[in-house]
Amino acid sequence: MFLLQINVNKSVCLDWQSAGRLNWTVNQQVNLLPSDLIDPSGFRLIPLEVKHPQGYTFVRVRMDPSEEYKMNHKRRGVALIFNQKRFKEPLAERRGSDADRENLKERLEDLNFEVTPYNDLTKKEMVCKLERASKNSHEDDDCFVCVFLSHGEKDNIYAKDDMISIQDIMSFFKGDACRSLVGKPKIFIIQACRGEKFDNPVTAMCDDDDVLGGNAEQTVEEKAVLNTLPAGADFLMCYSVAEGYFSFRHIEHGSWYIQDLCEVLKQYGTSLEFTELLTLVNRKVSMRSTSNVNAKKQVPCFASMLTKKLYFRAKNE
Repeated sequence: MFLLQINVNKSVCLDWQSAGRLNWTVNQQVNLLPSDLIDPSGFRLIPLEVKHPQGYTFVRVRMDPSEEYKMNHKRRGVALIFNQKRFKEPLAERRGSDADRENLKERLEDLNFEVTPYNDLTKKEMVCKLERASKNSHEDDDCFVCVFLSHGEKDNIYAKDDMISIQDIMSFFKGDACRSLVGKPKIFIIQACRGEKFDNPVTAMCDDDDVLGGNAEQTVEEKAVLNTLPAGADFLMCYSVAEGYFSFRHIEHGSWYIQDLCEVLKQYGTSLEFTELLTLVNRKVSMRSTSNVNAKKQVPCFASMLTKKLYFRAKNE
C-alpha cells in the first residue's frame, strides 16, 4: 500500500502511474493512502482514504475540468470501417453504403488515421479482424476508431451471413483484452438500422425546404431498433439514430448521418472538442425531415464514457 506523509495546510500533487496528476489540500497532518485508483476497465479517479486520530474518512480529489486526452503519440491510430452492403436474404442491399465508406475514409485520413476498410465480411471474418486489431499494439497510438455500416437489430449488427452482438464487439477492446488502449479513447460509429426486404422510398427535405437527393425514389427509410448501449471507461458510442426514430439513406450519396458527420468533421474536425462536434451533428441531422404529410425525423445520439476532453488537433509532422 502506498503511503504519503504530508504537512498541515499544504497543497500536494501526486503522479500515480498513468492515472494522471491528483491534487488536494489538507488542513491537518494526515497520512494519505490511494485506494483503488486504477479500475480494471480503465483509469479512474477515486477518493483517497485519509487516516487521522479519529479514524478513516474520505477526501475528494480536485480534478481539472479542462484536462484533455494525450494526443501527441507517434501515430493518431487505426480506424477500421466495416462496410456491409450485401446480405443473405431477406435483408435488403444497402445502396449508398459505398459512398459512406469513401466519405468516412477521406475524413478520417484527414485526421491522420490509418484507415482500413472491409467490405461484406462474414461474421467469422469480422470477428477475426476485430480480434487481430485488439491484439495489435496501440502503445504509440492516440486512440482507436471502429465504424460499422450495416443493418442492425436490438443489440446486434449484421455481418453478411449472421449477427454479432455489440457487447461482443466491445469486449475485444476493454482493458483486460487490449491493455495498450487502456486510458485511451475508443470511438465506435454505428450506422445500423433494421433492413426489411423492401425499402420504403420517401422524399427528403432540408430545414429550408430544399429537396435533398432529387426525387422520392432515391432516399430510403429504415426504422431504428438498435439499442444504444454504453460500453465502458473511455468508450464513445456514436449511433446514427436514437431508438424510436427513423434513419434515412440516399442510394447514391449515402446516409444522412454519415453525410453530416463527414461535413462537420471536414469543417471542425481539428478545432472542436469531439463530443461538442457530435452534438452539432445531432442538430444538423435533426433539422432534416421528409416531405411526407406525416414527416419523419432522424435524431442521432451518442453515449460518452470519456473521462477527459477529446480533440483531434493537427499532428506535428
